[in-house]
Amino acid sequence: MRYLAAIITFVAIGTFVVLSNAFFIVQETENAIVLQFGDPVGEVALEPGLHFKLPFIQQAVHLDRRIIDLDTPPERVLSSEQRPVLIDTYVRWRIIDPLLFYQRSRTFFQADQTLTNLLRSNLRAIVGEVSFTTLLSPERAVLMERTQQAMNEQAERLGIEVVDVRILRADLPDEIEQTVFRRMRTEREALARETRARGEAEAVRIRARAERERTVTLANARRDSEIIRGEGDAERNSIFADAYGRDTDFFAFYRAMLAYQNSLGSADTRLVLSPDSDFFRYFGDPEGEE
Repeated sequence: MRYLAAIITFVAIGTFVVLSNAFFIVQETENAIVLQFGDPVGEVALEPGLHFKLPFIQQAVHLDRRIIDLDTPPERVLSSEQRPVLIDTYVRWRIIDPLLFYQRSRTFFQADQTLTNLLRSNLRAIVGEVSFTTLLSPERAVLMERTQQAMNEQAERLGIEVVDVRILRADLPDEIEQTVFRRMRTEREALARETRARGEAEAVRIRARAERERTVTLANARRDSEIIRGEGDAERNSIFADAYGRDTDFFAFYRAMLAYQNSLGSADTRLVLSPDSDFFRYFGDPEGEE
């Protein structure tokens, strides 16, 4: 009985091993290829589910059918101005023909290497046709579409479809960037000097025009004031002459009072005159008669 139990156990374990090696499961995110002694046999298992293969003789290779991201290292390429540019890109791809992919690439690592080389060669060709400024403009999307199409034409023979190509960053190398920065700084400083010179010249013109207008305005004001003053003096003289003609005694008295006010108004005024001078004739006699 003990040997019978051992035999049954051995048969059960062997059956389990054989069955577990004969069946394999394909997930929804996978494709599978059945190999026999290293060569593909049968149909590619595209549908997810449980599949059968010959145990021990055949083996199943599972391939991811999802979109795969490839982040490539920055590539140094030359623009149309022969200016070196560092371009950092990424690629998204997927397997469209599992059997062809396995025959040409075998592993995802090898596929990544092949796609990286395709990306570099196409970037050199396409970026070399445009200027650095174009890489920083909206036209960059068109360049990426061209790169994707060119890569797809070459990747199709690998059983691969390039879903997307994008430039993450396009920069000048550090040494070129410093040179460009210094040149831009020199250009901006020259532009600033030119702008300041134009501003100073314009300021001189404005000040000269303002000074000229000021001089003309003051001259016109002086002219008008002299005219008005002359007209006022003439009017005053006319009034005085009319008043003098009407009452000569009052006019003489008024003039004498003004003379007293102007000459004797200050406390320290000293006059050396004869007491019987005509200047003092109204002091003793309000009538001013001698």
